[in-house]
Order: sequence, then C-alpha cells, then structure tokens
Amino acid sequence: MTDSFAPHTPVKESCRRAVRRLLELQKTSGDWEGEMVWCTMILAQAVIVRTVLGLPYSEADKQGIIKHFTCTQFVDGSWGMHPESAGYVFFTTLAYIALRLLGLPAEAPMPAKARAWLNAQPDGVKGIPTWGKFWLAMIGLYGYEGINSIPPEIFLLPNALPFHPRRYYCHTRLIYLGIAFLYGKRFVATLPGSLRDELRQELYPEPYAAIEFRRFRHTVATSDTLVPVSPALRVIYNALGVYERWHSPKLRNKGLALCMDKILYEQRTTNYQGISPVSGLLNCLAIFAVNPGHPDLASNIAAMEAWRWEDEAEGIRYVGARSNTWDTAFVIQALMEAPTVIEGEEEALNKANGFFGNAQMTEELPDYQEAWRDPALGGWCFSDGQHHWPVSDCTAEALSALLDLYHRPDITINSPLAEGRLTQAVEFILSRQNKDGGFGTYERRRAGRLLEMVNPSEMYGQCMTELSYIECTASALAALSHYLKFHSDFADGQIERACSKALALLRKSQLEDGAYPGFWGINYTYAIFHVAKAFKMAGVSDSDPALQSAARWLIGKQRQDGGWGEHYTSCLKGHYVGHGQSQAVMTSWALLALLDILPADNDSIKRGFDWLVARQQENGDWPRQSVNGVFFGAAMLDYRLYHTYFPAWALARYARLTGGAVG
Repeated sequence: MTDSFAPHTPVKESCRRAVRRLLELQKTSGDWEGEMVWCTMILAQAVIVRTVLGLPYSEADKQGIIKHFTCTQFVDGSWGMHPESAGYVFFTTLAYIALRLLGLPAEAPMPAKARAWLNAQPDGVKGIPTWGKFWLAMIGLYGYEGINSIPPEIFLLPNALPFHPRRYYCHTRLIYLGIAFLYGKRFVATLPGSLRDELRQELYPEPYAAIEFRRFRHTVATSDTLVPVSPALRVIYNALGVYERWHSPKLRNKGLALCMDKILYEQRTTNYQGISPVSGLLNCLAIFAVNPGHPDLASNIAAMEAWRWEDEAEGIRYVGARSNTWDTAFVIQALMEAPTVIEGEEEALNKANGFFGNAQMTEELPDYQEAWRDPALGGWCFSDGQHHWPVSDCTAEALSALLDLYHRPDITINSPLAEGRLTQAVEFILSRQNKDGGFGTYERRRAGRLLEMVNPSEMYGQCMTELSYIECTASALAALSHYLKFHSDFADGQIERACSKALALLRKSQLEDGAYPGFWGINYTYAIFHVAKAFKMAGVSDSDPALQSAARWLIGKQRQDGGWGEHYTSCLKGHYVGHGQSQAVMTSWALLALLDILPADNDSIKRGFDWLVARQQENGDWPRQSVNGVFFGAAMLDYRLYHTYFPAWALARYARLTGGAVG
C-alpha cells in the first residue's frame, strides 16, 4: 500500500466523529431509529378516528398536532404526498378536516389557505381519489353512491382465483380488508355539534344536497393521479356497481363476518398495531362499527400510539413505519467496518445484540395459513418486532450485522444468539425466494403483473402484488453468502442453490448502461449499492463485467463537486434524473459501491470523500437533505438516520481499506 492514498487526518477525524455520533444516538433499548418522514395523511386520519370514537386529544396534544400541520403546509396552502411533492387534493382535504376537528375556525389562516387551494382545483374536493371519497363518506361528507363498489363479498371468492385478495401485496390486502368491511356496512359516523354541516358548506362551492356524487365515481384530480383507472378496472367497477344494487343481504353478511374475523386476527396477532397505521386505523373504525363497546377497541386505540413520533421542532405526527431493526442493522454494519473500536462501543454493541435477540420472531403465529400469511418464525420486522410482520431484507440485514458482530475478534459479545436462531433466520429468508430467484418482502410472490391492471389505488403504483426486488434479492444474497462463510450449507445445498438463483436474477436485471433499477430507495444509486455489496459477499471478482459496468455508471454520474445526487423523479420517470445538489446519502451509497469494486486510490473515490468530509457537521452528523426512500412508486420518504449512518459507513470502510485508525 502506497502513501499516495493514505487517508488524510481530516478523513480519520471525520470517521471518528461519525462513529461517536452513532453511539450517542443509540436508544436505551439498544436499537437505533430515525424518523421515516412521509406525509400528514395518517395524522389527519388519526384525528378523524379519535373524533369519531369520542376520544379527542388533550389540549397539549392538539397544539402539537397543529404545529406539525403548520410545519408541513406548502406555501400555496396545500399538503402533498411527501415533503417535495406538489399539493394533492387528497392530503389537503384530510388535513383541512383534521384542523377543523381540532378546533381551528374555518377562517384561521391555515385552513383558509387550504380551502382556497382546494377551491382552485378543477373539480375541487369532488376530484379526491377513491380512498379520500371513502374517508369523507364515513363522516357524512361524501355520498357512498359516488364511490366505486368495494364489497366485502370479494373476500369470499374461491382462493384459487388469480385475482383473489389473498394474492394482493399484504399492505394492499389489509387496507382493502378494512375498506371492504366499512363499505359493506355503509358506516357513517356522527361528527360533534354542527361540524358536519359546516364542513359540507366549506368543502363544496355548491349546496351539498345538489351534488350528484354518482357522476364523480371515476373522477380523480390530475394532481393526485399516478395510475389512471384502466379500461379493465372500469369494467369491473361497473359490474360491481350493478351487483351493489342487487346484492344478496345474506351473502353481504357472510362477507362482513369473514372480513371481521380477518380484521380481529390481524389486530390481535400484531399487538393491535396492525401491519401499519393505515390499515390499523381502518380496523379501529371497523371494530367500532360492529360495537362501540367492543372489548378489543381500547387496545386498538392504545396501540395506535406505537406509531406516534414527537419532538419540539415539528410537533406530533404518526409515521408510516418504525425502522428500529432496519436502522440498527445498518448501524452495526457501519461500526464493524471501522478499523478500531472506540471507548464505549463494545457496551453499545452488546446492547444492540440484546435488541436483536428480543426483536426476532421466535414463535410461529397461530393458524397463520387461515389468515393468508406466510411463516414468520425466525424473521425480523422492519420495526421492533411487536407487530409480527417480518420482512426478507430486514432479516437479511440483521443477520449480516450479527455475523459481522460475532466474527470481529476484538469485540466480545456476552450473549450471542444461539446457532439455532441464526439457522431460523436463514430458513425465513429462504422462504421468501420467488421462483425466478428473486426475493419478495413480507411474502413470496402470489400473482403475476397482470394484477396491476386492476390497481384501484390511483395514487400508488406497483402495489398489487409482491415482486422480486433488486434490493431485497441483493440483501438476501449477501446474508446467505455471509452465513456460508462460517456455517455448513443445508441439506442438498439449499443455500448455495438459492444464492446461485439470486445471483442469476441480479445479473439478468442489470440495464444496458450498467445501472440497476431500485424500488425502495432513490433509485439506481441505491440499487447499485446493494448489488455491489451482494456480489462482493458472494465472492464475485471485482473485475466482473457487471460490477465494472456499474462502477462506470456511477463515475459517469458523479457531479463536478465530487458528490452524487439523484432526484426522486427517477422513480416516477423510469430513468435517471440528476439532483440539482449533491446528496450525502447518495454520495455514501456510491462510495460504498465503488469501494467494493475499485481500488481506494481511485480519483473519483478520493473526490467523493473530499466532498463528504467537507459537509460533515461539528457534531459528526450530516445535514438533512432531500428524500431518499420510496414505496408504492410515488410515496417518497426521508429516512432521517440515513444521513448519519451511511456516511459513517463509507468513511469507516475507507479508513479500513487505507489503513487508517479512527480511535
């Protein structure tokens, strides 16, 4: 190793500060978690649900919630899908209603601006997407006749049908389970005092009684449309509309009973949290609709607070997911890359190991097949595990982190997980491999792409069924390959065979220009980071044409200042879109990938680290910048801890490869 590319003191110092910052951010429970920032939809729906149930927030909580709406309202008065989107009729309408339910008068500045924006839209509130029409109908602000039919009877269809709801992506399946029940009940709640009549006057320019809601069944604001209603779906909607007029009450009741059984199973087996607050809140309303005194209802309401996030700067909100395991797994891998262990780190790592031990699924769910679930034993969830919905790549990254931890000679872990627990994790990962060699998330793929032709969500894409995702496949390949470095294969070479199929799928998925399309992050940069990591762990030579092509792609996208930045519209347009500014998170992904492929003295790598070090803050962190994650094709996220541990990881690897110490 030559001195020409030995790390400069600023790089070593930057790495040390980044590692110390990570240790400072560890929670007392042993995990790390940053907020996964999305939008105000769940917050608004939580306000509606608590109002309907007669459980209003305290005055202090109301002020915290209003503060968050204030922080997130756009200059034009609207609210959007995510912090960088344009305004949406859906999110703005729900926010407006929530603010009024919280006690703000209609002419207060915030709701007044929102109402002016809504009135300026071509169809106003009448153009709200179907999910919005449904929420409005449940509180008497939209006619049910204006909603395309979502009958509970669809859950009674034969399981073998290729379009049965059991084949839907689990989040979609559970959202529509709650919607179908409430639609079938024609649930309409009572709002306090005269609020219903006031909101009817405020939301619509014409008299409410004069609106022919049926005319707007297929009307969706252009601002809110990602996936227009397809001809096939329109035919289905029209057929269901006919059925709705002539449906059998006996069959309807049977469908409602089945849906409620599934809802209660979901809530009880997830500690009443639900797979997400989106479906959890719907399930609260469904249980309330059956019986306002239902014995499960109080537990549901209490468990919804598990999704709550609060701070002084931005008030009270609800996140779409908790990322404890996900963040902790990456933090551990970042720390394990550093060439030396600093003071306090071993204690922190033992606490993290304890968190992983508590968060893993060590018991199978009862009768999971009846709930259309896949086995859960051995997996880790995205969160702390309390809702019992484990995921392939969360399990894979947790397993990789533990393998790193247990095989680092200068660290003593007092109570490592038993070998049987690691074996169960591997078995769980293998259970999520699809026939094409790729990996899904919560489940194996259950239906083909044709199901996307009847996507009813309008605002979201690729949400009807599990797919084989580049990132999940890469995470699984890396973890399984890592496991094989220290353990024997299963019978008949099961792990090696799974790795070969996954590697083949990744090779097949590479684009002509060398990039890989992402699904859960933004976008090509994120996918290449995962693929390079997986190829390296699988023993693929760094001279492999696929890796060299990916490296050329990354170098070609490096900005003049030395950093990398990809804009979220890459996810929407299906091709690379550069960001106007370099981003610390994407720069770190690019550098981690390049360090897996190229020598550390590569000029692009050195320029990248010069940029990264120069942007580090005094406390060892990096500034919050643009959104960096995505789900359902259009919902962009800001994983706020990404800004800390990915740069730390990149610096730790650079210091290790170049012989630098960080202590």
